[in-house]
Amino acid sequence: MSDSRAVEPWIRRSANPKLDRILVTPEGVPLNVTVAAAGARAGALALDIVIIIGLILVATLIGAVLLWAFGVAFDGGLENASGPLQFLAVLWIISVFLFRNAYFLYFELGDRAATWGKRAMGIRVAARDGGRLTAEAVIARNIVRDVELFLPLVFLTSGEASGTMTDMTALAGFLWVLMFLLFPLFNRDRLRGGDVIAGTWVIQNVKKNLGDIVAPAALEAGTDGRAPAALYQFSDDDLSVYGEYELQTLENVLRSDQDDALQKVAASICQKIGWEPGSGDERAFLEAYYTALRARLERSMRFGKRRKDKHSVEE
Repeated sequence: MSDSRAVEPWIRRSANPKLDRILVTPEGVPLNVTVAAAGARAGALALDIVIIIGLILVATLIGAVLLWAFGVAFDGGLENASGPLQFLAVLWIISVFLFRNAYFLYFELGDRAATWGKRAMGIRVAARDGGRLTAEAVIARNIVRDVELFLPLVFLTSGEASGTMTDMTALAGFLWVLMFLLFPLFNRDRLRGGDVIAGTWVIQNVKKNLGDIVAPAALEAGTDGRAPAALYQFSDDDLSVYGEYELQTLENVLRSDQDDALQKVAASICQKIGWEPGSGDERAFLEAYYTALRARLERSMRFGKRRKDKHSVEE
């Protein structure tokens, strides 16, 4: 088995040990994760709201400029441009809806699974079962956000603007928003309502330098003068069964340096590629496979081809 040399943890520890968790992936691999603190989530949400308001203001400014242009273009003024004005109003309503909803969907469905606010706070969305973050989960957690925050705020704002807001209605709306905002403080995983329904949580992001070598032992010469990576030769078929997601998972396993995880992953890879699993050299095998798989994926990327995971085709 591997020696006891110190290995850099794959994800940084939080200042609060109560937020550290052991996540078991569907393949049975235990990984260390740190749940994002409530303050980090609140800061990310505040930044995202500021960004969304800024985008809406920009859209409004563009609309105002277009209104002025229509007023100049039509001799009779805006009264004779009712059709274009209605079209601009519809576009503005659509843009506000997209900024409020598609903003979160677009960024959380991306490779980083994080909005600009979350990136600034060093956190990201992840599936609680250790699997891939699906589009269904992201859509579900963001639909619930409307119920938690945006719809009550819109209701309170419109009621205040129309003068129909009563003290009881304002208090009910305030308590509704406050209840959901404080909900993450009353569960150990800092989940909000959308996370509970979607099966997601927000964790601290992994900050890695892609140029770093995660498997240093694969390049070190052994007693026979050969590096462990040279002991294993993988064909293109052996490497073509996995993609970037599996490479990242393998990297996390190597960083965690847990014997049980190394054995399970080595046996899983051997079964997948049709090899007979060995015993006692799991780390050397995984380091060699990681090095070869990473080289293959990077070589494909240079030709404009990417494979996100084992279920997708190279594109």
